[in-house]
Amino acid sequence: MTVKTVKEAKAQAKRLADAMARAGNPVALSKAYELNAQAAGYADWNTMAAALKRPEAQGLALGDTVRGRYLGHPVTGRIHALRRKGAAHIDIEIALDEPVDVVESKAFSSLRRRVRATIGADGRSIGRRSDGVAHLELD
Repeated sequence: MTVKTVKEAKAQAKRLADAMARAGNPVALSKAYELNAQAAGYADWNTMAAALKRPEAQGLALGDTVRGRYLGHPVTGRIHALRRKGAAHIDIEIALDEPVDVVESKAFSSLRRRVRATIGADGRSIGRRSDGVAHLELD
């Protein structure tokens, strides 16, 4: 059985510990967590728990290529960092393929190679420009 949440993984580890105890080979619950994680292909319980908490439910994963617009400029890049922020939002950091100039002035420029934002399920940042357009909009 493939688990999708930490709660399911913990329940599965508890069933494993109970079954081993009934078979005359009792193990600590913490050991059952580790065995469960290794059986699922993870190095240890902490790695498995972290993987189950990732924001992949929105179709995002580390290393994925993304396209969209940042401050109105078209951008492409790879997801460098992801972190769930509450039930409905994700903090995302994108390493851009090409730097983007975030200044509108002709007198100077400011190039960014990475951008960060908190996005919702629609792929748009909660931060907005003064005209109401999201800072980051993923396709």
